[in-house]
Amino acid sequence: MKFEDTARIYVCSGSGGNGALSFRREKFIEFGGPDGGDGGKGGDVWIQASSDLNTLVDFRYRRRFVAPNGKSGGSRARTGAGGGDIVLVLPAGTQIFDEDSGILLADLIEDGQREILARGGKGGLGNLRFKSSVNRAPRTSTPGEPGTQLNLVLKLKIIADVGLLGLPNAGKSTFLSVVSNARPKIADYPFTTLWPHLGTVGRGSVDFVIADIPGLIEGASEGRGLGDRFLRHIERCKLLVHLVDGTSENSVSDHGTVIRELSRYDAGLERKARITVLSKADALGAEEKLEKLKSLGKVAGGRAAAVSSVSGEGVPALLDQIAAELEKLREEENAKPQEWSP
Repeated sequence: MKFEDTARIYVCSGSGGNGALSFRREKFIEFGGPDGGDGGKGGDVWIQASSDLNTLVDFRYRRRFVAPNGKSGGSRARTGAGGGDIVLVLPAGTQIFDEDSGILLADLIEDGQREILARGGKGGLGNLRFKSSVNRAPRTSTPGEPGTQLNLVLKLKIIADVGLLGLPNAGKSTFLSVVSNARPKIADYPFTTLWPHLGTVGRGSVDFVIADIPGLIEGASEGRGLGDRFLRHIERCKLLVHLVDGTSENSVSDHGTVIRELSRYDAGLERKARITVLSKADALGAEEKLEKLKSLGKVAGGRAAAVSSVSGEGVPALLDQIAAELEKLREEENAKPQEWSP
């Protein structure tokens, strides 16, 4: 299935039915009177999150979603039928923006989350509603309210606990395939990862989801390579794991390239909790590995870990570190006071 993380759609809720203008005309009833019923309500447009979806490809080819209108009222005080609602099922993590104003209308972050996007118009009033002691035969009815029209932009931000960062061929996809059930494409050329991949990892009592995004290069924020469009998929991650290729001639420079692109993205990603990892450690000698770890630890502001996805060196220890860090971050998040609103 093709991966799509943006889409533009048009939605319109149903218009309300018109109120009826009608009078009773029945045999053996001496006095008639108004009996026009109200119009039915227009259908609503709802959105619902589903964790079973991970792409917006369904909204690439079908872009118009219009709810049915309400029916007009009838005689004998009959109310018109309401228009049926429609529900758009979106991947969990989708944000819905108004295209004209840029305002965020909804953020679907939980599986099953359901919100109304556009309310259907109210039905008009029949002339029976206007009967009074001074107006026994009103000839007034009202039309139904029009539906709400919206031009929307859908943006998907994958929900994951851990995000993998690095230059192309830093070993992110190999690491993900080793520690999880994900099977991303792995090859010895750059940009084998063309869209984000997710994998689930269980470590002790801690389960977490890892997201692997396409590699960044110098100038990604200016559109070079695959650009930085996929960085939004790690905005929701609690923890970042930055893999630096141990076989590179200058691992410190490679580390700086990715950090600079994070800061240029301007989403606070460079301030997220981060673990720095020297990958492909099996290809390094003991002295070279120690020297690179020391240099990388200095620029990363802490100790760097060495791993090899091929030999398994350092992988269990790294997973334990990730699980411990996630537990700590989750505890801090739960300890934050909840905002109260009346």
